[in-house]
Amino acid sequence: MATLRTKHRRNKRMERRILRPIAVVAAVVAAVVAAVAAVVVPVAMKPAAAQLLPDDPAAGRTSPYATCMQLARSQPRKGLKNALAWQSRGGGDGARHCAAIAKLGLGEHETAAKEIETLAWSLPGETPNAVRAQLLAQAGQIWLEARRPREADALLSAAVDLAPRDPEIRVDRAMALAAAGRYQDAIVDLSAAIVLDDRSADALVLRASAYRQTDRIPAALADVERALGLEPGHAEALLERGLLRRLTGDEAGATTDWLEIVRLHPGRPAAIVARRYLEQPDQIPQQR
Repeated sequence: MATLRTKHRRNKRMERRILRPIAVVAAVVAAVVAAVAAVVVPVAMKPAAAQLLPDDPAAGRTSPYATCMQLARSQPRKGLKNALAWQSRGGGDGARHCAAIAKLGLGEHETAAKEIETLAWSLPGETPNAVRAQLLAQAGQIWLEARRPREADALLSAAVDLAPRDPEIRVDRAMALAAAGRYQDAIVDLSAAIVLDDRSADALVLRASAYRQTDRIPAALADVERALGLEPGHAEALLERGLLRRLTGDEAGATTDWLEIVRLHPGRPAAIVARRYLEQPDQIPQQR
């Protein structure tokens, strides 16, 4: 699905969900685990509700949990050693989550996802559903980044059941569904997310991409224009609109959009894709 998020969203999303600490990231378009037709733009990952874990006393940036997570993200090998040491000293759930994030940084996606899922289900019974759901959603996002949409869908569906009014979790599951080619199901989740948060430009862009994948071009154009109305210059919205314009024969408009991405967002995944389209027209998807 076109920008069902690009690595600017372990950029926004993975950084927020993984770092919210255990916040749309990812949300679109480390790219958007789907493909802008034929281009896969990595998904972002929302931070799981880590700060809500029992071991995070919300003591601020200097809390053991916050310190551990910062090291796990910036220097995962050292972070893992630190997390395991903290765990041996009774760091509990916070240390376990920190260790899993360090393993993710080391490329151990399967291990990280499984450990975070286990943590989610092993929290005390009185743990709020929202906290458990955020952890499950984080594990699902990790599976999605590992190109395992089936596993991602299973955990994200469990998260939706626990927190049905969380729009970001709906978006996460939509990405997993799109990655599996289930675009209509993705549209259902994205529509629900937009009802819950009608100012989410990311969700609108993702739904536009899904509409394009199902040949509903007018609906896709309406969503992408709405997204740009909310966030002018939104990189993934411009990328998607460029594709839609080209599909409808407006090559000049498509070129304008892609040049604007390169100008406004140099170095971003969306800009890299846009530059490729500008320099290698044969790389542009010819349909959908």
